[in-house]
Amino acid sequence: MHNIKILDKLLKNELLATEAYQQALDKLRNGIGLASPNYITPIYQEHKNAVSSLQAQIRQQGGIPSEKLGAWKGTWAKMVIGGANLLGKETALKTLQEGEKRGAEDYEEALQNTELSSDMRSLIETKLLPTQQEHICTLDRLLDAEAAV
Repeated sequence: MHNIKILDKLLKNELLATEAYQQALDKLRNGIGLASPNYITPIYQEHKNAVSSLQAQIRQQGGIPSEKLGAWKGTWAKMVIGGANLLGKETALKTLQEGEKRGAEDYEEALQNTELSSDMRSLIETKLLPTQQEHICTLDRLLDAEAAV
């Protein structure tokens, strides 16, 4: 049961990330643009993959995975990206990056739990955390490029 709670927290973070990136992609499609969709789309897809992986782990543990965010969290993602967009590309990218950093911290925190199953530990160590760290690096590069403009 404890493992399921940890996984569910991580799953909700990933659902929030997919919502935030979906909002960013919607802005791109509407011509407002945060950065090239070539950079944002893979990150969005990787968060969707993380959602699937975490849902599968929760089911394997005998739990029922969360399917959606609560209404306030979805609204929060829209407000954060929408508000950041009003303030410019750099602010929007920093907002996405901050979410990625918080996600990485949550994965690292989960790894500190001694009751974490070996399957979950392996998933986090070999797939989820490294991918999260790659997102941070990608957003660093986008922010550097934005600052150079």
